[in-house]
Amino acid sequence: MVKRRCWRESWAVFGLALVVRLATVVWAHGRIPPTADGTYYQTIAERIAAGHGYTWLWPDGVVTYAAHYPIGYPAIIGAAYAAFGSSPTVAMGINAIVGALGALAVHRMLARLGPAAPVGGVLVALHPALVAYTPAVMTEGLAGSVLLLATWSATVARQQPRRAGGASFFLVLAGILLGVATLVRPQLVVLAPFLGCAAARPAWRQRLFGATLVTALALATCVPWTLRNCSRMNRCAFVSVNGGWNLLIGTNPNARGAYAAIDVPAECREVFDEAGKDRCFGAAAQRRIRENPAGWLSLVPGKLAATFDYCGAAGFYLHHANAAAFGDRAKLVLGVVETAFNRLVLIAALLVTAPTLPRRAAGRRRAARVARAIAWIGAAFALSPWGYVAHVALTVTLGVRAVGKAFEPVVTLAFATLASTLVVHGAFFGGGRYQVPVLGFLAAVAATGRFRQCARTRSIASSTSQSGSPTTLV
Repeated sequence: MVKRRCWRESWAVFGLALVVRLATVVWAHGRIPPTADGTYYQTIAERIAAGHGYTWLWPDGVVTYAAHYPIGYPAIIGAAYAAFGSSPTVAMGINAIVGALGALAVHRMLARLGPAAPVGGVLVALHPALVAYTPAVMTEGLAGSVLLLATWSATVARQQPRRAGGASFFLVLAGILLGVATLVRPQLVVLAPFLGCAAARPAWRQRLFGATLVTALALATCVPWTLRNCSRMNRCAFVSVNGGWNLLIGTNPNARGAYAAIDVPAECREVFDEAGKDRCFGAAAQRRIRENPAGWLSLVPGKLAATFDYCGAAGFYLHHANAAAFGDRAKLVLGVVETAFNRLVLIAALLVTAPTLPRRAAGRRRAARVARAIAWIGAAFALSPWGYVAHVALTVTLGVRAVGKAFEPVVTLAFATLASTLVVHGAFFGGGRYQVPVLGFLAAVAATGRFRQCARTRSIASSTSQSGSPTTLV
């Protein structure tokens, strides 16, 4: 009975998330065309739907194989375009459905914490930054939701009885889902060991096996595309060939850590092959970094500020797509609402992850005091313009809590996703949309609060095996 009620609650969260996202799609239909990177995703998806594969048609009529942008997102919406027509509204609908599934995943991950589950689910379902980004034909929202689904699968795998076949099934599912997310955003592959470790039981051999299996499955999911790139792009690229571009942009001091039009080095101006140009850009970026490492490192705070200080990704996209339908004032109001909502969630997550002081072990008490101080300092910065400092503080407290909670999946993946975002965009360049995959995890962590685990009812207790295997509500 309790399990059935939990599932009814989960589907209610999914329904709420889907309704508000579909309402946004209805408003955006006919008003918000693809823009910025979305223009390219739309074009590639249309060519995939027409049977031309991931190729690019140049103005002079020449068609070339391409891999500049990751294949995952245009392939997903391209398949939908083949079935339902090449309308951006179809892509928005996919964003809405997968985004709603992300809210469902958060509720299921927190189901054993009773009141935390609906709080976390509703925070994700109504998160203004996630809802307003639904019309964007962009990768970040879908990638974040698929990552939440992979974490839910890891949570289920960890809760299965020790010798149950279901644990292996959900561990494999987590690896495949992470592989799909990697094809959408390649940097997410670094999360594979954390996901596998979190899905396994506490014994170190099981954690090592889980980390190895999930990593292998995520990589195997991408291998067919990697082989295609080796064959078609004159270079073996894991998923896409834009790392050199992005690294070169990240060395531009005039960009102040954000995106700027690329300054093509002289040695790359006569290189026209897509993979070759990216290689040339990468070599030029590495040379600049070697020549002035201090200058490159000095750009890191600006990159993190561009990523974490404000949201605004949805407002920028909607305004850029159609300024008449979404004007300057609407963009400002949405940015304020998104940022205020996210800062409140951030403060809650910091306070939740601040460790309690142990009664014994002086060394552990000192470490806990330091972590608590970092959490409170982070909460203070969350009320300031320098929100990226609060995110750095949260990364520390999440790491401490992940270790203290034996790598519980929600906390572990929240830590790994946030830490990898800090590292990747500290090295390349920042932007508000790059924090979108992190938002669902922060809401999930913030919702846990100090809630106690659901009390077992007699009906649940009676279903617990005599060997002591835990009963799951997921």
